[in-house]
Amino acid sequence: MTSGGTSHPIHRPFDRRDARTLGLSALGGALEFYDFVVFVFFAKVLGALFFPPGTEPWLAQLQVYGIFAAGYVARPLGGIVMAHFGDRLGRKRMFTLSVFLMSVPTLLIGLLPTYAQVGVLAPVLLLVMRLVQGIAVGGEVPGAWVFVAEHVPRHRVGIACATLTAGLTAGILIGSLLAAWINASYSPADVQEGIWRLPFVLGGVFGFIAVWLRRWLEETPVFVAMRERRQLARQLPVKQVLAEHRPAVLLSMLASWQLTAAIVVIVLLTPTLAQTGFDIDAATAFRGNSVATLALVFGCLAAGWAVDRIGVGRALLAGSLGLGVSAYALYAALVSGHHAQFVAWYALAGFCCGVTGVTPALMVVAFPPEVRFSGLSFSYNVAYAVFGGMTPPLVAWLSTAWGPMAPAHYVAFTCLVGVGVPLWWLKRPLNPSL
Repeated sequence: MTSGGTSHPIHRPFDRRDARTLGLSALGGALEFYDFVVFVFFAKVLGALFFPPGTEPWLAQLQVYGIFAAGYVARPLGGIVMAHFGDRLGRKRMFTLSVFLMSVPTLLIGLLPTYAQVGVLAPVLLLVMRLVQGIAVGGEVPGAWVFVAEHVPRHRVGIACATLTAGLTAGILIGSLLAAWINASYSPADVQEGIWRLPFVLGGVFGFIAVWLRRWLEETPVFVAMRERRQLARQLPVKQVLAEHRPAVLLSMLASWQLTAAIVVIVLLTPTLAQTGFDIDAATAFRGNSVATLALVFGCLAAGWAVDRIGVGRALLAGSLGLGVSAYALYAALVSGHHAQFVAWYALAGFCCGVTGVTPALMVVAFPPEVRFSGLSFSYNVAYAVFGGMTPPLVAWLSTAWGPMAPAHYVAFTCLVGVGVPLWWLKRPLNPSL
């Protein structure tokens, strides 16, 4: 598909087998990513139940965001280990293992005792489950992008990666819709009494369904060809990445920083920030989030289409500018008190977050096939651990120090970084053919 001499048909048409692979991969990814993100939609409830009674609400929220962030910190470990075996033993095996590792802790979170029942052991257990989730998703997301990209013709890598990203986004949408329904159907007391457990138990079931779905997938043609030609990495893949592909690592990490800002701030944190900082009721906040996340699905597909038509650099440049402008528009509407327009502005921002669909295509073509999984996984997961992990507590602190527009300022800053990446790419592309 790219450099490295690995056979990968360039001009063959996109066929029914490709569509089946993308469909099954995206559906499985949606079910797994739901498991990872549903945690944040119930942050307020978890903060009240898993920390000592009488804790200030802002402190409890900060603590539970810290546990949420721990999942990101654990991602590099899972990503590096699974990528190592993915580059040596095969993409499909790790693709299936990651979703199994996600389903177990998600189910167990729904069964955990609260602070009132077991004291300080409750947040400790919650933290452990979140760490296991992080390890699982660290292998899932990079592995999924590599898997679908290596199955399709080269001129369809953009839409393949974007379709998978849209599937992951659909997992967020499932969590958002379920949170919206729960908040609309039950009182806060009912939710805190035990309804909060339902999304996590369902998540465990979803995960096992995803494991079953992935039984029907085949190993990627790129990996099969490398194995037949004995082109697999002979040394530690991540060591080879750091020794020979540092520019690709740097560009991938910077692009991932913008991705984390779009997903964590706009999609995951805004419903909670809208409630605590702008007096938006929970039902409206989650309804807006559901509409925005649906718009993000289409935004990802539009971004993938753009990659295949105009290239990675131009697609990322346009998307970065759109994301920065829409983030300011959304939070300006909240600050001005125009709450009736909240859902509309949130939908626009969600669509513009579709620039995240460009990032995986950039990373896939930045690394040669023999170390692609490890290079993409290391860059993406380390960046997500650093930037994604620090974002929730940082945004909470910035909102206190800089005021209610702080989330938009942070997203806009990462968009400036996002503009720099495609400008470098357009001048010195790592793979001019895409």
